[in-house]
Amino acid sequence: MHIGHYFGVLRNWVRLQHEYECIFGVADWHALTTSFEHTKDLETHMIDMVTDWLSVGIDPQKCLLMVQSLVPEHAELHLLFSMITPVGWLERNPVLKQQLQDMGLKEAVGYGHLGYPVLMASDILIYKASKVPVGEDQVPHIEITREIARRFNSLYAPVFPEPQALLTDSPRILGIDGRKMSKSLGNQIGLSEPPGEIRRKVLAMFTDPEKIRRNDPGHPERCNVFTFHRATGNARAEEIERDCRSGALGCVTCKQELAERLIQFLEAIAPHRGEYEGKQELVREILVEGSRRARLLARETLEEARRAMGIHYGVAR
Repeated sequence: MHIGHYFGVLRNWVRLQHEYECIFGVADWHALTTSFEHTKDLETHMIDMVTDWLSVGIDPQKCLLMVQSLVPEHAELHLLFSMITPVGWLERNPVLKQQLQDMGLKEAVGYGHLGYPVLMASDILIYKASKVPVGEDQVPHIEITREIARRFNSLYAPVFPEPQALLTDSPRILGIDGRKMSKSLGNQIGLSEPPGEIRRKVLAMFTDPEKIRRNDPGHPERCNVFTFHRATGNARAEEIERDCRSGALGCVTCKQELAERLIQFLEAIAPHRGEYEGKQELVREILVEGSRRARLLARETLEEARRAMGIHYGVAR
């Protein structure tokens, strides 16, 4: 995972695990909606991702870590929800429309991609979640989840809560090229990036386009480098802002300072990396045990939903 994930998601999760009963899931089925032809390295990516979760302080003793495909009850509830979800709700989904535009898919959207929010609703409601930590771009999916819960409860019985979006307050971290940070774009700074690579990437970062020469006055509010100084809590941020505006601070010097700051910051936010780095079996065991515990919760909810719909026949499960 990259530093944008840390500010957008992981920092919030570390805090929430002390305030709520939290379930954090690896959504490997969701990954297939747009990358169904690239599955060879799926497990490796999953283990690497969860290693980053654990390294920054996600504690499996305080929360539950599970893998979507290891809890097949998600899929059955998704099927039941798909029977009551109008296609129009999914076609109007603004997140889908934006994805189709960004990915150039136009009308070539898969059945799984169209139904992504229904599976997401299953992921949430099978644990009767009251709050879901998301960014603003995911709020439409939470609203569809609420609509599905409302429709099910109206048709059958009040089984599901209507969860609320728990918005993440985070700085907007862009990639080194000024676009949204993304591994697929190759513009990310990884949480486990070695120091030499961090220095190389920071020196390549886009800065204020109007500050051409070293002594030109800058506009830090437009500069992604300064955003990083602020986000990482650099105590010299105000001084850097002042010197940038006056032209006393050049971009190269500013980047060099940021690189050293980032190296220290990434070491500080990953205090447990040594406990999990390279220990794939340990991470896998944590996920398997978490998924086993998740199934106990999921089965109870699924049985309740089946009874409400009148399709519980006493079949051995």
